Amino acid sequence: MSHDQIRIQRALLSVSDKTGVVDFAKALASHGVELLSTGGTAKLLASAGLPVVEVGDYTGFPEMMDGRVKTLHPKVHGGILARRDLPEHVAAMRQHGIPPIDLVVVNLYPFAQTVAKPGCTLEDAIENIDIGGPSMVRSAAKNHAYVGIVTRPDQYDEVASALKDGKLSIELRRRLMQAAFEMTARYDIAIAAHFLQEMESGTVTPAGMPARQLISMERRQELRYGENPHQKAAWYVEPSFGPATVSAAKQVHGKELSYNNLLDLDAAVAIVREFKEPAATVIKHNNPCGCAIGETLAEAFDKAYEGDPTSAFGSIIGLNRIVDAATVEQLCVPNRFIEAIIAPGFKADALTALTTRPKWKNSVRLLQLPQLLEPQPVSWDYRRIAGGLLVQERDEQPEDESTWKVVTTREPSDHERRDLAFAWKVCKHVKSNAILLAKAGMVVGVGAGQMSRVDSSWIAAHKAGERSKGAVAASDAFFPFRDGVDQASQAGVTALIQPGGSVRDEEVIAACNELGLAMIFTGRRHFKH
Repeated sequence: MSHDQIRIQRALLSVSDKTGVVDFAKALASHGVELLSTGGTAKLLASAGLPVVEVGDYTGFPEMMDGRVKTLHPKVHGGILARRDLPEHVAAMRQHGIPPIDLVVVNLYPFAQTVAKPGCTLEDAIENIDIGGPSMVRSAAKNHAYVGIVTRPDQYDEVASALKDGKLSIELRRRLMQAAFEMTARYDIAIAAHFLQEMESGTVTPAGMPARQLISMERRQELRYGENPHQKAAWYVEPSFGPATVSAAKQVHGKELSYNNLLDLDAAVAIVREFKEPAATVIKHNNPCGCAIGETLAEAFDKAYEGDPTSAFGSIIGLNRIVDAATVEQLCVPNRFIEAIIAPGFKADALTALTTRPKWKNSVRLLQLPQLLEPQPVSWDYRRIAGGLLVQERDEQPEDESTWKVVTTREPSDHERRDLAFAWKVCKHVKSNAILLAKAGMVVGVGAGQMSRVDSSWIAAHKAGERSKGAVAASDAFFPFRDGVDQASQAGVTALIQPGGSVRDEEVIAACNELGLAMIFTGRRHFKH
């Protein structure tokens, strides 16, 4: 027989994610399809009034061992794997009483979601490794010439529509087959990656870098384009992304997110997570052109925006408190244009104001991330190079200020210490070579991404203008020469913070002592290329 079109007479349904399965089963039944099912899926279908045959009754072999053994039976896999065009296969089916199964509807135990939960035990992880499900999926996908395989709820409508004439085309079955093998590949990667990390270190540490990187991402959204209009792009997410990541945020208003929006939103979240106090940051091209802390969120945002109001036009805003009406008053000041705002949430009156009052109300993207401040485990950072991938820990480890050392004759004052700690937290998020000036809990000047540190110092001072007088400076890496210190002093900077570690440290310290500056060595570098 030709198998370009196959008629669906019998379907086996066994799903962990039961979204939409009842309606899909009703559509199958309406076309005269016999329904076989297992465990919880069978009970759900029966409770909906559908005629369903439990797999244990179908095989004559009871489910046992806490459900570990139920579909691993010749009557199930024979019905799926048999080639209908081979007489010997058909004869074997007839001899052993194995009816054909024409459609398999299966999704798998939620392994990735289970191991992502705090306190997940080894036993929990093991019991959420699906065996029967992947076996049926692979069997049906291998024999897609005669069997349809459905693995996702978002496939139900297309398959139900195709079955109006009782048949599935080979083109659709091939697409379903590819999606099925993709699903089992992702599932196996999730299991292997979890246990590889458990076995090699149990934590993400330089000593525990795995011998292989097993990466599986699912496309969240196709983007209009990448960094530039001629580049194709899409947004992919990890199977178990953390609750404090941009991937966990919910867009509540505005246009579709762009590639560059997502990069800047990620940068915004990383910065405002640094602070316990109300904090705001203004991001342009992945760098903070403004950042501040305050007694209130409104104060923090106003100070952050004033850090560089010229650069802030068309920026991405990150906030670490629920947005209230007072903050909206600052956001909606005339002549301010904002591309997107991400925050733990928006009060009802604030959301109404943001979506009705400003000129940019129709375009601004509003994203809420309720768990923005929750602790996150240290995770991998990936950087693509031609022919390979660079992998490192994300630079998210907390700073231990007790290890910092004052290396100059003059100790920083209390207010200088506060500003130095603030500047250090923000500076680590600025592209190298990074110099950042801050005063009174507010960024006043940033020099980013320069080939020379003295150039970054000049740019930061130029941006700050008169505000650099009495400010402090942070440098993401050591000053290789005293010229950067001289530049900062000429601008009016009174204290500096840097990692130290240069062969010319003594020269730089001597320059600070000569100029009456205080300086702290942190012992930790924060390059961000």
